[in-house]
Amino acid sequence: MPTEKLYYQDPFLQQFSAVVLSCEPLKTGYSIVLDRTVFYPEGGGQPADHGTLNGVSVTDVHEKNGEVFHICKNPVEIGETVTGKIDWARRFDHMQQHSGEHILSGILCSDYHCDNVGFHMGAETVTIDYNTEITWEQAMDAERKANAFITADLPVQIDYPSQAELDALDYRSKKELTGQVRIVTFPDADCCACCGTHILRTGQVGLVKILSLQKFREGVRLEIVSGERALQLFSAVYDQNRLVAQQLSVKPDSTAAAVDRLKKELEETKKRASDLESSLFAARAERFAGAGDILLIEPPMGGDQARRLADAVTQRSGGLAAVFAGENGRYNYALLRSDGADITSLVKALNAALNGRGGGRNGFAHGSVQAEENEIRNFFTK
Repeated sequence: MPTEKLYYQDPFLQQFSAVVLSCEPLKTGYSIVLDRTVFYPEGGGQPADHGTLNGVSVTDVHEKNGEVFHICKNPVEIGETVTGKIDWARRFDHMQQHSGEHILSGILCSDYHCDNVGFHMGAETVTIDYNTEITWEQAMDAERKANAFITADLPVQIDYPSQAELDALDYRSKKELTGQVRIVTFPDADCCACCGTHILRTGQVGLVKILSLQKFREGVRLEIVSGERALQLFSAVYDQNRLVAQQLSVKPDSTAAAVDRLKKELEETKKRASDLESSLFAARAERFAGAGDILLIEPPMGGDQARRLADAVTQRSGGLAAVFAGENGRYNYALLRSDGADITSLVKALNAALNGRGGGRNGFAHGSVQAEENEIRNFFTK
């Protein structure tokens, strides 16, 4: 027999009593059917409620043919009257996220003539897919309208219209519907067929915030948060930004400009350092004028630095410059010939002898080896 769905009668009901109709064993737990329930089963993009039945953990809930199945870790007695308690923080969070999505989607679909073709409520954020391209500026305008609507604290309306009433109603739906249709209306914002649980007044959503917008198929995907999730996220982000502001000696609303200034200063510093390195490499290369093949074992340095040093040396030595930079048996290498002569066979032999990997062409190769300094020197003196 169909389970009486108390979560539709009162979405704020947190505790109830019910009679156990069945309790079937599963591979990992038990599937329990009650004559009525407050536990919302997974559906319409909204996760299932969690909670307890007589203290037994309810870890999942799903519906089939009107019956609601509670997945529990332990059994309960058939015919027993049990007390159920839902994880209210989880339920209210889901209602805030789902209702925030309704409000935002209703506004976007009305303003830009698009359809909501995907909805997923994750543990941290909600993603919504639309089949029309929307700009960030348009999304921000919809967000502003959505939050003004939330602030107005309007009542949410739930209806079960007759077929004739439904045929005359302009509502959103992601799929063809059969049987009794449940219509959730956020007046002046959204009218949508939906099986989920929602808040009673728009003010209970708190706020809705769009976090990102990206191209997705023929339209876009939005990532949003609402309610308590938004507050927690903003608090964490603000705390981080406040710490950054303290490090930069600016106010929290000025960190972007300060970081941009710091980035430019860093780029200028890197340029000066690179110029000084080039001068140092050129000065070191002078001592190798006409010396032919040169091997240098250097302290750790970046791959580009090793290449530039090798280039400076080979230009003066006229032979092969082999630069190995590293320590403790791990070295990056750069091999370079100024005449561009092929060094493929040398690189293959080097990698085989020194447990290395890397390659190149036109007289240049780079890579890394796992070998001791004496092994590197022995290889080049054979």
